[in-house]
Amino acid sequence: MDVKIEQSWKAALNSEFEKDYFKKLTEFVRSEYLSGKTIYPEAKNIFNAFNLCPLDKVKVVIIGQDPYHEPHQAHGLCFSVEGGTEFPPSLINIYKEIESDIGHKSITNGDLTAWAEQGVLLLNSTLTVRAHIAASHSGMGWETFTDSVIRTVAQTRKHVVYMLWGSFAQKKAEFVDSTENLVLKSAHPSPLSAYRGFFGNHHFSRANEYLIANDEMPINW
Repeated sequence: MDVKIEQSWKAALNSEFEKDYFKKLTEFVRSEYLSGKTIYPEAKNIFNAFNLCPLDKVKVVIIGQDPYHEPHQAHGLCFSVEGGTEFPPSLINIYKEIESDIGHKSITNGDLTAWAEQGVLLLNSTLTVRAHIAASHSGMGWETFTDSVIRTVAQTRKHVVYMLWGSFAQKKAEFVDSTENLVLKSAHPSPLSAYRGFFGNHHFSRANEYLIANDEMPINW
């Protein structure tokens, strides 16, 4: 199957694209976009996280659950929104923690493309969603695919920082060897849970300290 995705990912995931579940997933997603319903992100941005962060450049993995499902938000990177869009509450809290942790003032743009281009894989577990209906494409096969993505990173890249926020993301730790990577866990940045351990987790400074210690360039958060 010819999936339009960055070349290093295409080579690594080629066998996944030929599996029955992925073919069924592709048929479902295509039918959703052709149905007249509004689906996020735009089809061209489904694999944006991969296109902006090739496999051999991955230094940090951040895992979200579902794309944003309101207009002008989702563009293929977890927690990120299109430039000029009002910040969602979780992103506001991420910026608050960055400022508290490393003193970097919140940027005025919610587009996290610059992180992806530095080697941060901003991966949602489910890559598409119907407008206004959270988790509407969950259970259709995306989770199987993105589990394979995490396993691929774990098998091919060492000294990667995994930021796992909330119980959903933390389940993905089973694929990662914590002796060869840095696995950071905390509460989710959602307003419902940020005060239960996301604030004060120092994940951004800890990630950079680990990267520097392993001869990698730190991330400009």
